[in-house]
Amino acid sequence: MIQHIACIMDGNRRWAKKNGLSLKEGVLEGLARVSTAVDFCLQHEIPYVSLYAFSIENLQRSAIERAVIFDTLIEFGEKYAEQMAKKGVRVHIIGDRSMFPPEVGNICDTIETITADCNRLSLQFLFCYGARQEIVAAAKKISQEVQLGHISLDSLTTDSFKKYTWMGDLPDPDLVIRTGYANRLSNFLLYQAAYSELYFPPCLWPDMTTEQF
Repeated sequence: MIQHIACIMDGNRRWAKKNGLSLKEGVLEGLARVSTAVDFCLQHEIPYVSLYAFSIENLQRSAIERAVIFDTLIEFGEKYAEQMAKKGVRVHIIGDRSMFPPEVGNICDTIETITADCNRLSLQFLFCYGARQEIVAAAKKISQEVQLGHISLDSLTTDSFKKYTWMGDLPDPDLVIRTGYANRLSNFLLYQAAYSELYFPPCLWPDMTTEQF
């Protein structure tokens, strides 16, 4: 039985351009597909879904594009969290929070607080996330623990290493879906997806349908 689906949500910007729409409209359409993914998981009793929303590399994009994404999250984040809470979905924001603008950090805290008591589905939004950076951060934490004498190197295993990652001890994804016509992981869950099935539907993220999950 599938326990965890992970998605690289690629293509909002190209979808908007293709349809003669603004970037914000593309982002909002991509957000609507998040609800599609959530509803699919609830329907099939899949307890975990992780969505790659914004990579650390995306911080290199133009200030205008970053502002659209951040402002959309700030504008709609609380309302969306309330919708998720009604469905019983707990939302976790996973990534390097030191890179969040202050207003984004505040709305992420609000989203997590609103959904904290939900338990039908665990939804991970990976925001300012990069798998290589996650692995390095875990290695630094382990090094500190060894230096403090809290753990020994001999006790380290692949499972115990995972607990130090940003994803923690969540089940590894059974399936990774990547839209956008690129057949690669793009620095997404490199440690956790070692044995995941990979699926590359030929569409942009806003064109994803329930049948494609």
